[in-house]
Amino acid sequence: MSVLTAKFKEVLASVLPIVVIVLGLHFTITPLATNALIAFLIGSVLIIIGLTVFLFGIDLGLEPIGQGIGNTLAHSNSYAILITVSLILGFFISFAEPDLHILAKQVDAVTSGKFDNIFMVVVVSIGLGIMMTLGMLRILKGVRLKYVFTAAYGLIFILSLFSTSDFLAIAFDASGATTGAITVPFMLALAAGVSAIKKNSKVGEADSFGLVGISSSGAILGVLTAGIFLDIGKLNGSLPEAAVTEGNLLEIYVSKLTALAFESFLSLLPIVVMYIVFQIVSFKHNKKRVFVIVRGIILTYVGLVVFLLGVNGGFMEVGVRLGRELTVMDSKIPVLLVSLLLGLTTVLAEPAVIVLTHQVEDITGGSVNRRLVLIFLSVAVGMSIFMSTLRILIPSLQLWMYILPGFALAVILAYFVPDLFVGVAFDAGGVASGPMTATFSLAFVQGIAAEVPTADMVADGFGMIAIVAMMPIIAIEILGALYQFKLRKASKRSAGNRSA
Repeated sequence: MSVLTAKFKEVLASVLPIVVIVLGLHFTITPLATNALIAFLIGSVLIIIGLTVFLFGIDLGLEPIGQGIGNTLAHSNSYAILITVSLILGFFISFAEPDLHILAKQVDAVTSGKFDNIFMVVVVSIGLGIMMTLGMLRILKGVRLKYVFTAAYGLIFILSLFSTSDFLAIAFDASGATTGAITVPFMLALAAGVSAIKKNSKVGEADSFGLVGISSSGAILGVLTAGIFLDIGKLNGSLPEAAVTEGNLLEIYVSKLTALAFESFLSLLPIVVMYIVFQIVSFKHNKKRVFVIVRGIILTYVGLVVFLLGVNGGFMEVGVRLGRELTVMDSKIPVLLVSLLLGLTTVLAEPAVIVLTHQVEDITGGSVNRRLVLIFLSVAVGMSIFMSTLRILIPSLQLWMYILPGFALAVILAYFVPDLFVGVAFDAGGVASGPMTATFSLAFVQGIAAEVPTADMVADGFGMIAIVAMMPIIAIEILGALYQFKLRKASKRSAGNRSA
């Protein structure tokens, strides 16, 4: 029960900053309709309950499955088995990711079905499956992370030259959205299971990170490849007029429940099937262990349904409305300040960010304080959403001006910081773009794009998650460089003392 309470506190702290910001704006400069405000508050409560149960269920069910599969694959001594299972697993854990489905539905709605949501989920999942497999092989072969990221982002850069701005925005957003609440814990568990067999504990520890970052590059490659080779063409669209908060709120929530319950069932089904297969041929868990894992899977499912119900039941619509109303004001200072504030506050309480900061502090033996990591990440994500708003308001600013130099800098920095920090940094990109970013913050930015006459609803309405996924990488790598500098300074000092 103490674990569940801890999860509840983490999620509560994640959602509360957004609630406080919305209520503050409601009672000052952007009052909301009563029905919209009530729907937002109900949605917030459902998100808190759903995400708490969901994360608790993942700890009980999905993480043990992931670690067990990773360990089994590493001991199989068969690359054919590892590649086959990794491809299948990568596809299905991406397909199960709720953040990706939320983004895909937004893309579908904005493009009026021209880029179908199921098609987008499939191409992203294929790309992620391929790159996750390469990431698993990297751990076993001991290939340095910086070489893998150089190759992956070099290929992304080449494909970007042949892509349109709209596909570039969606592709990089998919990279951040696909590494969410299901994918990250499962892949970290897989990486830990494989790297645990390494005799060198420090190498194994470093290899526990980086798989998320490598896998997320597959999402970018999947969408860019689809845009180039399938001749989908330029995506144009407009923000659909939401009517979710008009009418009887109870009927609205009930009407969405059945569809969301079925979608969530289909999302988790492949992972359940995979566990059954491994239980028969490998795990051989006793009845008590099976009961705990099954209970975890059930809790994950229930939490996912409740979370998605909250997201779709008024929470995201208020984000769009606030973005619209702040943008049409005479001064652009309020919308820029709120953008900065959203990033600064929400990332501080993302559950996965809390876990990551503790990991960095533990791995460095306290040399890098977790509060310092939080400050770096907070500023990075605050600047990300601020930069996203700024590029919508200023037509000459294009997404590629941020993304291509930014990721190029991230790859260059990888050659000057310890391997451990390279893995943590690229994983941090996925961690920072969590449930709050994929829902409220993205809806807020799309509301801004809808009210700016010069904005392209697809190219400018998307791309925010991409910047949020990029900035933490650079921030953590800078921290890694500072950590390395501190170690070298301490080493020289101790050498000087010995010689004296």
